Amino acid sequence: MENNSQEPKESKISPQETSSEKPLKYKEALLAYSNATLGISMVVAVLIGVGIGYGLEQLFGYKWLFWLGVFWGVSAAILNVYKAYKRQKKEFDELKNNPKYVYQKWDDDDDN
Repeated sequence: MENNSQEPKESKISPQETSSEKPLKYKEALLAYSNATLGISMVVAVLIGVGIGYGLEQLFGYKWLFWLGVFWGVSAAILNVYKAYKRQKKEFDELKNNPKYVYQKWDDDDDN
């Protein structure tokens, strides 16, 4: 007798290939969530920097280590804002090339 059971075939397509072929289903929701967390990430970055600075000050006894931690936290928050800006700029540049959003300037010379 023949064995008619069909075993599932293994896909030879990697996850990276499938994600590049299909657009993400929840891409807009993911981007909105990512942008909403910017404020939270700024606060967390500063708090982590303050915590590190406080820990270094307690460990070594130098007051300036606390301020170094504050500086690191604020720098990390600024870096988060910069990364969000670059991501948004990339999205807007993609929209700029979309024919739906192209501004067409009317030529005044055609009226004459």
